[in-house]
Amino acid sequence: MNNSVTNTARLLWAGLRALLVLTVVCGVIYPLAVTGVGQALFHDKANGSQISAGGKVVGSSLIGQSYNLPLKKGQETPEPDLKWFQGRPANGLGTNSVNTQYKLILSGATNRSGDNKDLIDWVTAAKKAVVKDNSVNGYTVKPSDVPADAVTSSGSGLDPDISPQYADIQVHRIAEKNGLPVAQVQKLVDEHTDSRTLGFIGEPRV
Repeated sequence: MNNSVTNTARLLWAGLRALLVLTVVCGVIYPLAVTGVGQALFHDKANGSQISAGGKVVGSSLIGQSYNLPLKKGQETPEPDLKWFQGRPANGLGTNSVNTQYKLILSGATNRSGDNKDLIDWVTAAKKAVVKDNSVNGYTVKPSDVPADAVTSSGSGLDPDISPQYADIQVHRIAEKNGLPVAQVQKLVDEHTDSRTLGFIGEPRV
């Protein structure tokens, strides 16, 4: 009887020691070490790739931003400010560009199938809007010119990047709205186009 109690107590004490050691190692030392390495070697990325302006953090290079006109009285849905490049639809709230709202709390994909009626309606409306908005001064955008990222959100719903194809079809509109030469805007797009990571991962992006 005494041996049984002693063995049980020994096992409980061994388990408790293991719990304490693992808690200290995995719950304190390891997180501090990883945080220290991250801050020392990847300070910008470890802090969320923040973007600052005027001494204040205004966003992150990992999160898209909406460029909409101010809401008018009685207006519920914002209209895109077409003098700026428009990003891809966000948050799976509907794929029409006028409904692009990058809200962190709503991050996620739509999880709708390709034959879902709502998704088809959103994509159709978004494609018509892209064609209409970007056909300016004799430059015509055809429905077949509209890339997928112009009418569908990313997996996270927050992706700040667009494809070079989507940027290219916006060039003439941006030039016209801002009184700039088309060549100058195209040069800006080319300078901000990144190729595939390591030459083979992902897709080119702007």
